[in-house]
Amino acid sequence: MITFNTIFYAFLGGVLPAIVWLLFWLKEDSQHPESPFLITKTFLAGMAVVILVIPLQKIVDNYFPGMSQMAFLLWAILEEGLKFAAAYFIAIRTRDDDEPIDSVIYMITAALGFSALENALFIINPLLQKEIAGAVSAGGFRFIGASLIHIVSSATIGLAFALSFFKTTKIKAFWVSLSFVLAVIFHTAFNVFIYRQNVSETFVTFGVVWFAVTLLLLFFERIKALRPNRIKI
Repeated sequence: MITFNTIFYAFLGGVLPAIVWLLFWLKEDSQHPESPFLITKTFLAGMAVVILVIPLQKIVDNYFPGMSQMAFLLWAILEEGLKFAAAYFIAIRTRDDDEPIDSVIYMITAALGFSALENALFIINPLLQKEIAGAVSAGGFRFIGASLIHIVSSATIGLAFALSFFKTTKIKAFWVSLSFVLAVIFHTAFNVFIYRQNVSETFVTFGVVWFAVTLLLLFFERIKALRPNRIKI
């Protein structure tokens, strides 16, 4: 039976880790921080699109049952597309997106909002079974795995916005489109390897994700040094 306490602890278990990650990434933009109000809106928008993703993924399940690779691909497209929409329509298209690093921050924020609610939904089932250890294990696993794949995949799109910030609209559209494809491929591959539940593959997959996070940190430093070399169109 679902009680208020169950929902509260599941929500807390999903949101708090996401906020920890969010604070970590916001420090990367500490010199010119974004509006807390806009960050909050973007985070909540990321959470909200989970509600849209769930019924759409169920439709995918009906056509491609059994956790097929096609299902994983379509799930990734849905998740990456809606996380992108949340960040773009709430923040990236506004005048507040006024420096290259901003788009990366907004994409990561939307991704963490999405991850927060998604993780809460994963945690609630073991809580309903009164398996506290299972809930803690699920939360910890997603904190170091699923949450990071959301960060890295969404940040890939943010990086395309950032690195083409001073380029023409056509060039920016090209790189953002390409980055979306890369994000979907990366996300799909992660889900496929994790679903196999092969211990060695899981460790390798997590290793690749953490390596990608390291690269992301390096890109942050490069983005901070970007300067206009032509008129932005």
